[in-house]
Amino acid sequence: EQQKTILNEKYGLNDPLPVQYGNYMKNVVKGDFGNSFQYDNQPVWDLIKPRLVPSFQMGLFAMVIGVILGVILGVIAATRQNTWVDYLATFISVIAISVPSFVLAVLLQYVFAVRLQWFPVAGWEGLSTAILPSLALSAVVLATVARYIRAEMIEVLSSDYILLARAKGNSTARVLFGHALRNALIPVVTILVPMLASILTGTLTIENIFGVPGLGDQFVRSITTNDFSVIMAITLLFSTLFIASIFIVDVLYGLIDPRIRLQGGKK
Repeated sequence: EQQKTILNEKYGLNDPLPVQYGNYMKNVVKGDFGNSFQYDNQPVWDLIKPRLVPSFQMGLFAMVIGVILGVILGVIAATRQNTWVDYLATFISVIAISVPSFVLAVLLQYVFAVRLQWFPVAGWEGLSTAILPSLALSAVVLATVARYIRAEMIEVLSSDYILLARAKGNSTARVLFGHALRNALIPVVTILVPMLASILTGTLTIENIFGVPGLGDQFVRSITTNDFSVIMAITLLFSTLFIASIFIVDVLYGLIDPRIRLQGGKK
């Protein structure tokens, strides 16, 4: 009981909740997230700082893979509308967005690492160890981008300026990639920033499965050891990133699409 009293006094738990909250937020603004309960009072920021790089690297790899494959799949589906190619692309998108990332991660790990032994089972020591976790994370991006691109490309390809471009004798490749795709990418660009934030939160389980020393792995470890200071810091970091991404999208949308205005939307 005496030890409990000492700890409550040390961490300010005897103060009223509003006071505790105010003190915590004041320290957060200064970059102080408190000390870990499990790592000999080591500052929380010192624990999570070295884990930022692997998480952001894996998220970036997943975004690149998902966007490239999603654009290719969406363009193929739009140009082969209502054919078996379109149906197959749609089926792949539905599967990719329906299967949870941690299930896909386990399947990829079992098939390509355990059975075929093409990649390491776990770890983070180079490009070979980044491929499987990045693929597992990229599935949602691939499916979302493919669906957006397909819908936008179908609409854009029926526009008057596309018909005019074809009438001028432009090649199919120039019409598709020089005119249609460029305009179809506008709504996709605006979802990439919040999607990156969502991907980083999706690393919580993926990193634990593949043994990646990132924020997600630290978050899961902190939950199992009741290290509340670390849990709160990582949760706050992800929340701030997601809120900031929404604001960035609002700004980007007005910059990349001249039809968007603060007063009146599309004109």
